[in-house]
Amino acid sequence: MLGASVAALRWESIGTGQVGDSVRFQLEGENVPATLAGKFPAADETSRATAAMFGLYRKEVEFYRQAAPLLKVRAPKTYFAQGSDDGTQFCLIFEDLGPARQGDQIAGCTIEDARAAMKQAAAIHAPSWGRADIIEAPWLQPAANQGDTVAAMYPKAQVVFRERYGELLEPEYMSVCEALAELAAPYFRRDPELQCLVHGDFRLDNMLFDIRGGAEPIAVLDWQTAAVGKPSHDIAYFIGTGIGQLGLDHEDELLELYLAEMGRLGVGLTREGIRESYRLGILHGVSTAVFSAAFVERTERGDANFLSMARGGCALALRHDSIGALREKD
Repeated sequence: MLGASVAALRWESIGTGQVGDSVRFQLEGENVPATLAGKFPAADETSRATAAMFGLYRKEVEFYRQAAPLLKVRAPKTYFAQGSDDGTQFCLIFEDLGPARQGDQIAGCTIEDARAAMKQAAAIHAPSWGRADIIEAPWLQPAANQGDTVAAMYPKAQVVFRERYGELLEPEYMSVCEALAELAAPYFRRDPELQCLVHGDFRLDNMLFDIRGGAEPIAVLDWQTAAVGKPSHDIAYFIGTGIGQLGLDHEDELLELYLAEMGRLGVGLTREGIRESYRLGILHGVSTAVFSAAFVERTERGDANFLSMARGGCALALRHDSIGALREKD
């Protein structure tokens, strides 16, 4: 901001993220906005180490620098985006989208919110569909051995998950988690068919609604899990893990809305065409709940969140026999 002069600054924590810490800055001075938002490495050492291991901080920085301008998704405008070479430090300074309504996975959302989110999913996937400059970008490529590394770590995460939540999660849902741990090797094998950019953690906690005092319906945040893959992973994750019972009740409507929006943006998909990838994509929510519970900072809200994610994801996985689809793939 040319000619800006900050005379005073205050900050307060915002958001519920466990991999990075977010704040709102209140500014006083010449030619400065009244507020800005910022995001920084998590204070918790375990969360920081996990983020560095999987390059999460670097991904988020590069998403805002390289991918966001090419998509139609409503993401925050960034004023500064920089990370360290070793991936342990980063700084993002954004526009402040408040006043807004923070998405809350535990509390759930309305069907109107869910519809807005599905349209944003299409605004990520369609503009990046088949674009080599996005899906072949070096910053989006996982380490060569990442699938094997996660597959080896995952059963250990399931042990932690079972010990922590075995008496809280319904037995039929825990059986899905156990089966996924047994099939970790084929599940985490890299899919050679890469179609578009995906958010990777597309759920309510990573969304803001009625942003700028209701001037816009939604914005999507927290891009550290951005990856290349199949779009059905984001939409299955959102319908199952992201919104729980609402997704189960309105699954068909939300899928049809998504497909219609993709078509409007120039990518023709059908229910039958995404059927198998959707069945497998449901398990992304289950694996995220289990893995995150073991490898990020433990909090009371985090426990409630991971249980919510597991319940919704496992319920949808049982409806579509996602474990059966994984066994067929193997």
